[in-house]
Order: sequence, then structure tokens, then C-alpha cells
Amino acid sequence: MAEIVRMPKLSDTMSEGVVAAWHKKVGDKVKSGDLLAEIETDKATMEFESFQDGVLLHIGVESGKSAPVNSILAILGENGEDISELIKEVPVAKVESVPVKEEIKETPKPSANVVAEKREDIKPVNDDGRIKASPLAKKVAEDKGININALKGTGDNGRIIKRDVDNYTPAAASSSSSFTGVESYTEESVSQMRKVIARRLAESKFSAPHFYLTMEIDMNNAMEARKSINAVSPVKVSFNDLVIKACANALRKHPKINSSWLGDKIRYNQHVNIGVAVAVEEGLLVPVVRFADNKSISQITEEVKAFAQKAKDKKLQPSDWEGNTFTISNLGMFGIEEFTAIINPPDACILAVGGIKEVPVVKNGQVVPGNIMKVTLSCDHRVVDGASGAAFLQTLKQYLENPVLMLAF
Repeated sequence: MAEIVRMPKLSDTMSEGVVAAWHKKVGDKVKSGDLLAEIETDKATMEFESFQDGVLLHIGVESGKSAPVNSILAILGENGEDISELIKEVPVAKVESVPVKEEIKETPKPSANVVAEKREDIKPVNDDGRIKASPLAKKVAEDKGININALKGTGDNGRIIKRDVDNYTPAAASSSSSFTGVESYTEESVSQMRKVIARRLAESKFSAPHFYLTMEIDMNNAMEARKSINAVSPVKVSFNDLVIKACANALRKHPKINSSWLGDKIRYNQHVNIGVAVAVEEGLLVPVVRFADNKSISQITEEVKAFAQKAKDKKLQPSDWEGNTFTISNLGMFGIEEFTAIINPPDACILAVGGIKEVPVVKNGQVVPGNIMKVTLSCDHRVVDGASGAAFLQTLKQYLENPVLMLAF
């Protein structure tokens, strides 16, 4: 039964294709995998292989002519078959259709041994020494890590086609072939937590126009302050706790950073609720330190540690992660020096905190050892301008480089 071969969609932006050349003519026998035509897309000229056997009964697009995707490119079927109804199915470009009057006589099929002998004689190599293989076969072989030289072609004149790559197994390779590993994978259903994370972050990334500001902060004084605090504090204060406190104080001075985009209005929050990103096995949770600007560093430390334990035990409640006005994500403990974070709705900003790195710095004209921490502020440009974000970072830098200033609050 005759089958329509349609103009393929060979790229994501292709709407029509141009037939650069036909490799078969009306009346020719075509096997699956044979090179049928070369088609020019908006990106490249690609070889198009047949996916079925038959006789080429009709060419729907002449060489050099264009046709829309899914229009009739050709029709394959049995010799002498009536295809008039198929041709009427859809409008096509200028058609070349030659009726096949003489029946094509099939030659007797040789025995399997003869086929094997002839196949061995065929060397799929061009005159210039290159392996004869279709671009699709080369691409699939490359993706699968298969040496194209190890394959035997079953296409025209020993040409290697996609079918040969698909049928290739490492066991069929000779002892001289390079080792080929076994591809394997596992799949698991997406958890509800991961679904929510994916949805919220996608909404944020593709709806809020992000821009990023990075600043280096000298942490020498903060390191000394932390050492002095931990000498008397009942709980051990982390650098992240100092960052939370410094951000809380800076947000009071820069309310535009502590804001939210609500579509037809902007909300400037007068309270400071800082979300602290906590990694768990299933994803990322962001419990909220409420009224962080009114809490001492030790209070912040106790609250963050409690949240981390509850997150690990899967005991966080919705009330624990709702109401944030600003978020901090710290990957410094994993050795990350610098990164950018996606804004956590409904916040207008999120601060990405890197690790403290010992580097040479210049002070008073002298090169001395220093401890530098990089922070990057991601901002929603609908709410925050570059100057506002920069002013916030300058205040944050002032607090962390002079910790006594934030301890006075």
C-alpha cells in the first residue's frame, strides 16, 4: 500500500524545507535506510533517509524548490499502484510525477552465503579515504560512544546508516575495538517538594528580570569578632549568623531591598523576616527568622540551628517557611567562592554568600594576607535599581568589616 513521505521538521525553527538534491528518481526501488534526498533547512543541509521500503512513485517537490513542513515530499508504494487520491490530499509545491508503465522485474535473491561474501567485499570508504556514513548515523554513534569505524554498512554501496548503529552491540566488535561501557540509568518520581521548588523558581526566573551585583568583603574583623563572641556565648555563632544579623540591620536602612512586587503595586515591608536556605535530601527549604533586626546574634544562632534540625527531621511546618521578606543562600561551607541565586518569591532580592578565602590584599600600600568573602545580590529590576542594590551592599560591607557597629543595635 502506498505511503506518503512528508517534508520532515529537521530543526526546532524549521517551517519549510528546500530539496537541494534527489538521490532517487521516480521508478527506483528504495530500501529503508537508503539516502532519499538532501534537504536544506534554515540551519543546514541534511541528508534524509527513507524509513520504508518500496518504489518511488511520486516526487512532490522538485530539486531547488521549497515546501512547508508536513507537505508531500514523495510517495512510496508498489509498482503501478494508483496514487491519485493521495496526491489530492493536500496542496503541494510544483509536482514531478511520472507514471511507471513497465513492471520492474525483481532479480532472484542470492543465498545468505553469497550476501555475506559480497558484504565483506564492500568497503564503506569514499575515494578520499573517509568512512561512508550518513550524518544521522554519525551523530547517533557519537552520542552512544560507538566507534563508527567498527561498523559495517547495510545501505547503498556499504554506506553506514542509522539502522547499523542501532543494531550494533559491543559483543559484535572485534578484539581490537575500544572498550564500550553499558549505558544504564534509574528514574524516580518527582516529589511534591521538588515539584513546588521547580514551579516557584521557574516562575521567579522567567517572570522577574534578574540582575546581579557582586562585592568583596574583608572578613578579618568579623573572624576576630566571632572568636571573641564564641568565647563567652552559650551557643557557637557561625559566620552565616553574622551575615544574617548584618543583613537585618542593613535592610532597615534600605527598605527598597526589603520589598515585594505585587503586580499593580510594590509592598515595602517595615518588618524584617529573613529566609535562610537549608538543604535537605529532597531539595531546599527556606525557614524564616522573623523580626531578625530585633534579635541578638545568639538568638539568631539558636533559631537557625533549631530550624536546621527540624528540617533534617522533616518537622518544619508551613508557618516556619512563610512570610519571608528577604532571603540568604550560603554555600561557603561547601567551598563555593561565588555564585548567583534565583530570587525566592515574594522577595525582591536574595543574597548568595560564598566561602571565606585567604588571599593577598593591599592595605596601606602593603601586600598582606587577607580573608575575603564574595557576596552576590540578585535583584528584581521591577522593584530594585542598580544604585539601590549597590547602596545596600555597601552598608552590609560596613557592618561585616566593622562588627561592633551591628552589635550596638
